[in-house]
Amino acid sequence: MDELKNATRRNASFSKTLKAVFWSFFGVRKNSDHEHDVTKLNPVHIILAGLLAAAIFIATLLLIVQVVLAK
Repeated sequence: MDELKNATRRNASFSKTLKAVFWSFFGVRKNSDHEHDVTKLNPVHIILAGLLAAAIFIATLLLIVQVVLAK
């Protein structure tokens, strides 16, 4: 339980978390960056950023489909 509390106290900014999640969605990550993220990023921020990125991705796909079908 202490490990979870320590993980949520990590001090990386939300913007750094968004950047890490973006590169993860893109599929291009250096091993050294991954190791750095594991030690610095807050797991709660990762979950929130992942949900946000997934919502943006789905909305973009829906928008593309609507534009294509409208023609």
